[in-house]
Amino acid sequence: MATNTGSKSNNFLLQAGILAAAGIISRVIGLLYRSPLSAIIGDLGGGYYQAAYNIYTIVLLISSYSIPSAISKVIAQKLAVREYRNAHRVFLCSIGYVLVIGGLASLFLFFGAGLLVDGRAIPVLRVLAPTIFFYGMLGVLRGYFQAHKSMVQTSVSQILEQIANAVVAIVMALVLIRLFVGGEELKMVTDPQISGSPLLYGFAVGTVDAEIQASQGMDRAMYGAMGSAIGTGAGVLVGLVFMWAIYSLNKGWFQRRIQRDRTPYVDSYREISKVIVGIVTPFILSTAAYNLSTSLNSVIYLKLYRTVKEIDEATAYASYGVFSYKVSTISNIPVAFANAMASAMIPSVAALVAQRNRREAQRKISLAVKSTMMIAIPSAAGLFVLAKPVVQLLFPQPESLDLAAKLLMALAVSVIFFSLSTLSSSILQGIGKVHTPIYNAVIALVVQTGVLIGLLLGTNLDLYALVIANVVYSGLMCFLNQWAVRRAIGYRQELVRTFLVPLGASVMMGAAAWAVYELFYLLTSSNILSVLPAILAAVCVYFAMLLVLRGVDEEELKSIPKGYLVVRLAKKCCLLR
Repeated sequence: MATNTGSKSNNFLLQAGILAAAGIISRVIGLLYRSPLSAIIGDLGGGYYQAAYNIYTIVLLISSYSIPSAISKVIAQKLAVREYRNAHRVFLCSIGYVLVIGGLASLFLFFGAGLLVDGRAIPVLRVLAPTIFFYGMLGVLRGYFQAHKSMVQTSVSQILEQIANAVVAIVMALVLIRLFVGGEELKMVTDPQISGSPLLYGFAVGTVDAEIQASQGMDRAMYGAMGSAIGTGAGVLVGLVFMWAIYSLNKGWFQRRIQRDRTPYVDSYREISKVIVGIVTPFILSTAAYNLSTSLNSVIYLKLYRTVKEIDEATAYASYGVFSYKVSTISNIPVAFANAMASAMIPSVAALVAQRNRREAQRKISLAVKSTMMIAIPSAAGLFVLAKPVVQLLFPQPESLDLAAKLLMALAVSVIFFSLSTLSSSILQGIGKVHTPIYNAVIALVVQTGVLIGLLLGTNLDLYALVIANVVYSGLMCFLNQWAVRRAIGYRQELVRTFLVPLGASVMMGAAAWAVYELFYLLTSSNILSVLPAILAAVCVYFAMLLVLRGVDEEELKSIPKGYLVVRLAKKCCLLR
């Protein structure tokens, strides 16, 4: 097995690039399949699915989601001092841990669904429940390979997981709708007077009573959402099977390394269990607190706001589906790079801390922040400028197009904040400040919750209140985490080339993208034939301006995957000397 534990100082950046590419590919696949799925289940089905998925995510975070990061940190520390036997014992204990915790979490989610969500979101949440049990084992396997500084296995499993998710979700949504609602004889109803909301996909048969029509539309949305939930579980199973197969193929290599281990002290399973609980618990609390805002906001909107404003179930869930199923999904794609960088940072920084190499840790942190901002800032600018064309390309349903585009424009800046706060949380965990992100997340959560409740109950902002709360939360987390990293390790980020140059290049990129889109749309009257050249022009202009403004040098370019090809192209274009 190639562990990629060579001496190249920027190896972690290469691994982050591999994981980021996989993450972006996975999210693009997720977007592509959500477009036809959204046409099947509608905004209402998306609302049911996201309401259940948000609760599922919190339980997953508490039980299993943080396992890869936490386990990779513990194992990386063992590998740094060549304690291979102890590292493998950590892996075995982790498997036992997730089997117990994941099983209990799945049972809680299944039997407690009625307390966590309401209406037709309840059966969707019950379908998602078993997925937690399998995700825990998948997380341990991914963490084990990440600790070896090899992200290829995790990357491939993520892509396979998303492909299986996409195929099964669409197929099962159609199958369940056909079995329990009917298919060919149903026709779509978008009249607000019939469906109850311009965002609700209702379905009618001939001259059936309007209430029955609306009920059928809600049932169709529910069964479609259940099919999507089945796809989520199928994807996790495929990823688990792949990772276990890779581990089995490399098991002999792991065993031979353990046999050569001459470490005088072997940790007992009891000691390791205490370490796992001590490390995993702060990771869990930090990750859960960091991601709790999404679930809390959905509960506030779908229960408190809906009750106070006397909004019916269909209207509330359909509106929420526009924000969560469409807008948030699009805005989360650029954050995949920050997530990948964070996954690569934890074992790398943890190993440097174990070796007491403070200066190299500072250098890697600085490089990671700069690399993340080089992606996040132009992504935010691109989403702002091309919000409506992008939404129309991915979710062409006209009923919610304008609303989704405006929400995406308003949410674009949060891409920068979420990217930086995600990375800084992992940096704090990697240097041993595992409790600090928890405190920061709680502070940010309290502030954003107060802002959200005040805006929902005191204004008519509706979904825009959710956007403002997201920006407040991510911005506050970003500031608090960065300040904590600076205090903990004496790290001070360079400002001009990290923030100002990418910002200037992004402004020019945005102007070019807008001009190209308008020109092509004037000539072709086609959104897809206009948005794709606009995106290509944006990438080219941003890359050129980044080099012209000296935002990145040759050595930094070479540190990214296939960077030598980028350097060669830049020199041919006279952008590098």
